[in-house]
Amino acid sequence: MEHRDERIVVETGRHRISGVLHMPRDGYRSRLTDYLNASERAFLPLTDVEITPLDAPGKPERRPFMALSVAHIVLAMPDESAA
Repeated sequence: MEHRDERIVVETGRHRISGVLHMPRDGYRSRLTDYLNASERAFLPLTDVEITPLDAPGKPERRPFMALSVAHIVLAMPDESAA
């Protein structure tokens, strides 16, 4: 199966997180909403991650990898600034 990398922005109750999500190129679960709504997925694997607290914006913390609990996601969208 072919894949594509898409940079996304996710907010939880306390953080704004930007990272790269490895998704299928075409077909089933190739859209961000389909990927997030998959019932078997409890965590979202992100690479090249930037984490910024919502209550104290400043220089983001960087991590090479993060597994984010889907249950904590308040909103998610493609990162338009990465295009």
